[in-house]
Amino acid sequence: MVRIDDLIIGFDKGLRTLFAPAHSVRKAPGTELPDAELDDRQRALAAALMRVNHSGEICAQALYQGQAMTARDSSARAALEEAAREETEHLAWTEQRIAELGSHKSLLNPLWYAGSFAIGAAAGLLGDRWNLGFLAETERQVVRHLEGHLNRLPAEDRKSRAIVEQMRDDEARHATSALRHGGAELPEPVKTAMQATSKVMTSTAYLL
Repeated sequence: MVRIDDLIIGFDKGLRTLFAPAHSVRKAPGTELPDAELDDRQRALAAALMRVNHSGEICAQALYQGQAMTARDSSARAALEEAAREETEHLAWTEQRIAELGSHKSLLNPLWYAGSFAIGAAAGLLGDRWNLGFLAETERQVVRHLEGHLNRLPAEDRKSRAIVEQMRDDEARHATSALRHGGAELPEPVKTAMQATSKVMTSTAYLL
């Protein structure tokens, strides 16, 4: 059962995720690399892709916070909270890179957060095996998404590429951890629905 205290804490986390600057324990990947000479087209492309990644991290925070709130097993909750902590670092890295590229975060981040939190809470109510399976499948889809961004980012933009590469490695580890904790393989229709939902977010965040 979800307690009132959990709801209050969840609401506070949501406000912090959306409106407070994110912080990272680890130094942002690529910090030591020199700034690349990007033309306007390259800079706009890199900024748009990093904006999509930032919105993806907003969704991840919301998903894992919703899932952790309704998780029944302490080990499942711990796995979700650990993933959420690393997603906070990704949030900080992408936020910083967007600013360096002279662009803005998605205007629809509150919408992405609300929808993702609801999906995460619903996944948690299905039971921990499905909850962790949802985490694993989410991370696998994110890994494929990030690999696609590595193919699209300008080769000269080594700073953005370093961030995306580290995010990809972290997400793959989260998927492995979720399965190790007992996550179940999701049915194909659910995976397809997740892909379709992700497509809406990424296409919109690229522009807005």
